[in-house]
Amino acid sequence: MKARPDNGSPNHSRKEVQTLPDLLSFWLKAKAFQSRRAVTEFCLGRPRRFSKGNELKSAPVIAESRTSLWTTDEANEQILVIGKIQNLRIAIRKLNGLEIKANEVFSFWRHIGRASRRKGYVAGRELREGCLIPSTGGGLCQLSNALYDAALQAGFEIVERHAHTQVIPGSLAEAGRDATVFWNYVDLRFKARNRFRIEVQLTSNDLLLRFKAEQRNSHHYYPVQVNRDQTTIGSCISCRQSACARQPRSIHVPTQKTAYLLDDYWPEFDRYIKSSHNNNDTIFIPIDGERLGKSNYAWSTEGFRQTNQARLTALLRAWNTRRARHGADRQRLRLKYNEKLARQFASQISYQHTHLVIMQSLLPYLWRDGHLQGRTFDALMTSLPAEILQQRLDQALNKHPESPTLGDFRASESLLIDEKEALTHARKLVTPHSEVAQLFPDKTELLNWIIPNKNLFTRRPTIRNSIAFPASTLGRKGVYQLREALKTFDVELILCGPILEDENFWKGFNIRRCNDNDWLNATAVVLPSIVESKPRKLLQAVAAGVPVIASSACGLTNVGSVTTIPTGDVDALRNALLSVIN
Repeated sequence: MKARPDNGSPNHSRKEVQTLPDLLSFWLKAKAFQSRRAVTEFCLGRPRRFSKGNELKSAPVIAESRTSLWTTDEANEQILVIGKIQNLRIAIRKLNGLEIKANEVFSFWRHIGRASRRKGYVAGRELREGCLIPSTGGGLCQLSNALYDAALQAGFEIVERHAHTQVIPGSLAEAGRDATVFWNYVDLRFKARNRFRIEVQLTSNDLLLRFKAEQRNSHHYYPVQVNRDQTTIGSCISCRQSACARQPRSIHVPTQKTAYLLDDYWPEFDRYIKSSHNNNDTIFIPIDGERLGKSNYAWSTEGFRQTNQARLTALLRAWNTRRARHGADRQRLRLKYNEKLARQFASQISYQHTHLVIMQSLLPYLWRDGHLQGRTFDALMTSLPAEILQQRLDQALNKHPESPTLGDFRASESLLIDEKEALTHARKLVTPHSEVAQLFPDKTELLNWIIPNKNLFTRRPTIRNSIAFPASTLGRKGVYQLREALKTFDVELILCGPILEDENFWKGFNIRRCNDNDWLNATAVVLPSIVESKPRKLLQAVAAGVPVIASSACGLTNVGSVTTIPTGDVDALRNALLSVIN
């Protein structure tokens, strides 16, 4: 909602029908007021534009304003409400984290700037001359209302404020705590005796704004009461005044859409999406397996959308990570391309996508950049949260400081925080990984692992007293625990990957490198991983009927034929091996 060029005069009456001359008159008045404000600020100076900071991030909250985003249940009005939320989503990025100096004037428009389609603003609801009309940037008044409401609570000095001439039910105008804005001459300005910080976010239902400061202002300012026009507010979307020049040519009644943002093929997620999506939804993938000739890794659900940029990013990520020599270099490259892919997907999301389903690798970047504000979203979890994963690796490194791989990579603190906050605000987590599901029991949907076709993995006669290790020799795969447990056994160890810990790591053990699928002929397949996201080799062993021993970190507790042991428990691993070999 934005103000009219009469500066909210209560004596201005609403006309039922607006003609083209009326619209021209409004435009000329607005230009005159905007020009006058521009000249005034050129001569007298404009308010300062402040920067974001973290000095007051831990300061106490001195004021808070919470208002509902969904202010109407009318189906015809939903398109403008969704547009309003998109406009707020863009605007709050300019305000969240600002730290305002003491005795300096904060100006709404100085920080928000003019709303335009080029900046991503869309049609929202604007209150003009007694009607709610579609207008680019409409709905920003909810943000200015919240700022004014919090400023009153905090005792700030109000330098400039304009009240709405009419009251929309459910808004802060009902309590006289509203402040309308209209670029650039109807502004909201205030200042405080002490420096303060602005924090603002959109939840799935509310606009939440907070002021933080080390000290409170000692003075209190109260809203100026305004005589309001009591005429019923109309809406250009729902009224039938075809002769009105403001009447939209067509009315679009939206169905709220879902966007699926996918980064990697998982058959479990493919089946989940196929059962839950509808024709109005949009499914983004970086590259289709069928294009690479890998039909076993192709999404089966129809309606996928790909872009050349996302396809190129996925190919570069795969190419460069394969060429990287060290695990740390590979992880850095993955994060770099994950961030790039998240931004490319975000640029394709429509503001009508009110719900998102996001693969975990993309989640922290979309949260950090504000694309999840004002939306509900679900996360497709592929592994432990990065914070827990790194804590577990740190504990393992303390036990085995000689390992060259357990400490070779850690993500930044900011990424850990962004992922943690996103998971906290997610509506639902979806995963087949049982350990991940146990971390969030109240909001996780646990999927069944998809066991491959057993005909693809024919098992030959078992090689007596042999253990297959279906991974590279890495600390995070539990090789230290396996080596300790195998000291009391006379078995052949079949290795399915390179030895990356130490070339003499398996010295004194009877080892053999696997050839094709001969590892499936072992007495048992063992993977005591510390962290594990994709236990595909273990699922192949299950399909082939090979006994499987896995740590709980492998997430296969819900697969009945797998013997699950506590992560890092050497005694439990030794007992499980003993029972299988005997």
